[in-house]
Amino acid sequence: MYTLDASSGLLAEVQQTVSPNSDKRPDGCEPDLIVVHGISLPPGEFGGPWIDQLFTNTLPAEGHPYFVEIAGLRVSAHFLIRRDGGLVQYVSVNQRAWHAGESCFESRECCNDFSIGIELEGGDQIPYEDAQYHCLAKLIDSLRAQKDSLANARIVGHSDIAPGRKTDPGEAFDWHYLDSLLAATGNNSGTGTD
Repeated sequence: MYTLDASSGLLAEVQQTVSPNSDKRPDGCEPDLIVVHGISLPPGEFGGPWIDQLFTNTLPAEGHPYFVEIAGLRVSAHFLIRRDGGLVQYVSVNQRAWHAGESCFESRECCNDFSIGIELEGGDQIPYEDAQYHCLAKLIDSLRAQKDSLANARIVGHSDIAPGRKTDPGEAFDWHYLDSLLAATGNNSGTGTD
């Protein structure tokens, strides 16, 4: 289990790369939803500094033709799980990360206000790595165990809160496998397969 510092909202044992793309949650709003995303930069390619650079507003437009379209975006996520299962935190869980965009869950709009965004390095059609599922399950267990508002948090895909606009984490994401990993710890309530 990762150790969450309640006051800072940071996990003790993971790489911290601070994103400026975050702000205060609305008054009285605590996270109670976990959103799983998929990302690769450039699309379909893995590794390299590009995701870190995107989330820290340092992505060079000249680095790849695709980057011209996205270099000016101001986006982030709370966490990224790399292909090898490495975990990076960009935003405190106490803050609002800019990961969901225009979104709605169970008639609640602006999902950034009440969610935690977790990016997995991958693509809609590319199977995610076993190490990523294990890291994701450990992360979810840690958050549910140590942040009261997340104790019974539902887990959904970006496509669930922005249908028609977003497709990630895609059909390659194995919700049943994640369920089984969470069930092994007794913590499988509320995943995307419900």
